[in-house]
Amino acid sequence: MSERVPAIKVLLLPKDTNPMGTIFGGVILSHIDLASAVEARKCGAHRYLTRAMREVEFHEPVFLGDVVNFFTETVRIGKTSVVVRVSVEAERWGAGHGERVKVTEAEVVLVAVDEDGQPVPIRSDSH
Repeated sequence: MSERVPAIKVLLLPKDTNPMGTIFGGVILSHIDLASAVEARKCGAHRYLTRAMREVEFHEPVFLGDVVNFFTETVRIGKTSVVVRVSVEAERWGAGHGERVKVTEAEVVLVAVDEDGQPVPIRSDSH
């Protein structure tokens, strides 16, 4: 099995924690947004705005010190938008010694825009 390469990889710090000692969901959502933008840029070198996050599901908590991998996949490319699936895995560095746990997943819809924020075609050869 070939090793997947994450769009981004993050070590979460004390500033990212909530009163329960786990990582704020909003911190994870922010990184999902960034990872989806990295994937969208593969479709065309544009500025992208996030239109929607769909089906965000938190399966497991993320703990302080976890190394979090954000894996991306382009689901659909439209005329001006792209849909990216982001799968989030935490590497637990306790007793599991690098055990990977799926913690979150989401679909993100991004729209390519010009300098005025108006939608533009992702590909110039779009029909």
